[in-house]
Amino acid sequence: MSTTAEASSQAGPREWLGLAVLALPTLLLSIDVSVLHLAVPHISEGLDPSAAQMLWIIDIYGFLIAGFLVAMGTLGDRIGRRKLLLIGAAAFGLASLAAVYADSPAMLIAARAAMGIAGATLMPSTLALIINMFRDARQRGVAIAVWVTMFSVGIALGPVVGGAMLEYFWWGSVFLLGVPIMGVLLVAGPLLLPEYRDEEAGRLDLTSAVLSLAAILPVIYGLKEIANDGFGPVPVLSLVVGLAVGVLFVRRQRTLESPLLDLKLFGNPTFRAALLTLLLSMLVAGGTYLTVTQFLQLVGGLSPMKAGLYLLPAAFALIVTAVVSPMAAAKIRPAYVVAAGLAVSGVGHVMLSLADSSSGIAQVVTGFAFVYAGGGPLIALGTDIVVGSAQPEQAGSAAAISETSTELGMALGVALLGSLGAAVYRSGVELPSGAPEAAGDTLAGAAEAAQGMSAEVATALLASARDAFTDGMNVIGAIGAVVALASAVLVAVVIKLPATGAGGDSDGADGSGGSADGTVPAVNVEA
Repeated sequence: MSTTAEASSQAGPREWLGLAVLALPTLLLSIDVSVLHLAVPHISEGLDPSAAQMLWIIDIYGFLIAGFLVAMGTLGDRIGRRKLLLIGAAAFGLASLAAVYADSPAMLIAARAAMGIAGATLMPSTLALIINMFRDARQRGVAIAVWVTMFSVGIALGPVVGGAMLEYFWWGSVFLLGVPIMGVLLVAGPLLLPEYRDEEAGRLDLTSAVLSLAAILPVIYGLKEIANDGFGPVPVLSLVVGLAVGVLFVRRQRTLESPLLDLKLFGNPTFRAALLTLLLSMLVAGGTYLTVTQFLQLVGGLSPMKAGLYLLPAAFALIVTAVVSPMAAAKIRPAYVVAAGLAVSGVGHVMLSLADSSSGIAQVVTGFAFVYAGGGPLIALGTDIVVGSAQPEQAGSAAAISETSTELGMALGVALLGSLGAAVYRSGVELPSGAPEAAGDTLAGAAEAAQGMSAEVATALLASARDAFTDGMNVIGAIGAVVALASAVLVAVVIKLPATGAGGDSDGADGSGGSADGTVPAVNVEA
């Protein structure tokens, strides 16, 4: 490749400043997740939701992001990715304000649903813009690593900022964080981000978009209800309906000239392995984070601010390993870097599976730090592995599917592992005579019920409730250990991408994707 061609593919100052703007939505979404989990006890006290409503408050956001991501990626190709990003930013800010002033569980669930739909416009737009702004393969790898590292930064900032807000303000204040961040994006975006659209993009198939959502939500609802109350006619019927709609969705994609989901991508073993690893790892991460944040406050007795500070070691460990991983991948196969990290996460999950309610919080904090330290390589390299395993013309679809897998995995973790933890709690807690039903539903309910009891009865109730909650965390930790170690083996065996510093990019024949000169195809660009 000529020197002129190399220079033309290199990103300049405007692109790198644009990257800083594109990192804002990632920062916000990760802050939002960590803050919300920290706010669970306060939302429970303020709105008195049932256990099922609490889980929907947390995970409806992720489900709708996952359900709309691919559709929004296609819409961005048609109307312009910058335009969709800015529309989504404005909608997210307004939905955040609605969440701030929600006065019932139903209203907060609706606001979170609106945030999810708006959030679905942000992630595929930012990643697609990065892919097109950074057309040199190595610069693109650095840019994606920076972008995903902001997720780690958000996790570090979220507990501290959110903990401080919960310490001094009401629970609704945590949703105000989205307003100024989206404001900065709306102002800076038009100045620093060029517009990209694909003139040959197929039409957005609204039927496919509806089918994808109609497949995801019934399946999740059925699994949640089975985890909560066991098998019954309604959850089983919900599962059957969701799976049937999923079959219709897949069949429709095979008949469309421009499918919403490019099923040919799944023929690539590297793509399948990386995608499955992202899905399962995020699933475990979602359930683990939800459980640990509640453990620190409701079992460990920490205030929101102190709980946030106790989460900092894990967040900083994640940042360090996410930053170091791309450098390691320049000399070692990325799959080996990711697999080593997953093994470290497995050790952390084992520590969580062995913790008990009376041994203090040191083991939980340490185990959680191992979990997050091991997740850094996957966060930093996973998206680039997925996108890099696709052919250049499939990069946009691969990016959207990668984000769908990540968001769906996180939401599934909250729904499935959260429901499993709740089921273990309910089966293990022993209620004294006269205790309200809510005490047997959640640990937060038991803590509230104990306030109106005699000291002796309250002590017995809280001891049983804390033990039962910790048992649930132990089960989630054991599942996380199995998933992490199995994923490490899968990644190491299946993914064959060379070290990024090995020189040259594959032509895609071996499943590594990319073009021969390390660039991606240009699309229509407007300043």
